[in-house]
Amino acid sequence: MGLAERRRTLGYSQEKLAELLGVDRTTVGRWECGKVVPQPTQRRSLATALEISLQEVDALLVPPRGADRTAAGHQSSDPPSAGDPDEMIRREFLRILTVSGVFTTLPVEEAEALTEGVRRGAPADFARMNSHLWQVYQLARSKGSVYPVVRDQLTTLNEALAGHRGSARPLLNAASDLFQLAGEVAFDSNRYSDAAASYSLAASISKDAEAYDLWACALVRHAYVDMSDQRYRQAAQVLDAAERLAGRGDNNLSTRYWVASVQAEAYAGLGDLDACERAMDQAETVRDLTADSVNGGWLRFDGARLAEERGSRYVQLGRLDLAENALKDALEQTALASGQSYRRRAAVLTDLAAIGAKRQDVEQVVAYGGEAIDLARASASGYVARRLQALCDEFGPLSRDHRVAELGAEIATLSTP
Repeated sequence: MGLAERRRTLGYSQEKLAELLGVDRTTVGRWECGKVVPQPTQRRSLATALEISLQEVDALLVPPRGADRTAAGHQSSDPPSAGDPDEMIRREFLRILTVSGVFTTLPVEEAEALTEGVRRGAPADFARMNSHLWQVYQLARSKGSVYPVVRDQLTTLNEALAGHRGSARPLLNAASDLFQLAGEVAFDSNRYSDAAASYSLAASISKDAEAYDLWACALVRHAYVDMSDQRYRQAAQVLDAAERLAGRGDNNLSTRYWVASVQAEAYAGLGDLDACERAMDQAETVRDLTADSVNGGWLRFDGARLAEERGSRYVQLGRLDLAENALKDALEQTALASGQSYRRRAAVLTDLAAIGAKRQDVEQVVAYGGEAIDLARASASGYVARRLQALCDEFGPLSRDHRVAELGAEIATLSTP
């Protein structure tokens, strides 16, 4: 009896067993066909799910395919079949990335070579694939749609690390990069515990690799989790550590300017106008850097959003005139030419609606809030839904107006997974 037969005896599909174990279906398929074996912690869970002992699990597992031939100095020349899990993952990478438009500038042969390099565990190809995944994430209206391919990439990367020989630093860098992306997907879905766990892993891996910029960026993202729960003092402490790390990183990168931008948000939450403005002014100097100061992946801060961020900080601080001027400038910058700016524009509109609420201006609340709701629905962004739900807390007496009450009812229907 093999692993697949035991699974079928218990009435489990691959999908159901994967769900019980918290892994992807393709991982179960890879175990069953002998491509890889479960890690020790996974074996314990597998034994429980299959109602057998650890020794019986070991007896059911097929040795990694080709292991005996490799020991004899032979290599398998059999091409992957259409049902091979490696091939299925490779095809899924190509399907998602091609549909998203990210691979449209790559020749088919280059795209095939890239996914083949990932399958082999080539560090440079992992880094390139991660970069493409960040582009997919940035372009996707529904950020959660990116999760399945990120999860598969993490599984493949984990296996590459387990079998890697030589310096692991390039793969560690790729792992920190990918865990930060996984955290971003979780954060957008309001799964803060998952996001914090991903960012913590990214920071730990970056520390091992002595990758100071990656490490600093992981801490910056973790600070956002703290601020989402209004733990501004704790976020400020995390950002102080990120600032020190960025100072040890590459001065040609924009890391330290992104840290300053997020520090401004923490200071605004603490009510410190002077510190907030100093941090924003520091962030503004990112424009003195060259165009290659960002990588489009784990480091994307180029100052393009500083107008809307400054406006949002002034809203936090109650400086409404300063806020409105900055946000209207930002609104012009986020004019929609495509779906790329849905989330940004919705955030600016929500801040402008909040200004209207603070001024008891029903017309401004309804006009800006209504457009923000439309964009929230189009993007399915948990982040935007959360911002709009916070807007409801600003309504106060305005809630007695039927138009504001209807706006609040529409916001209540938005999904915040």
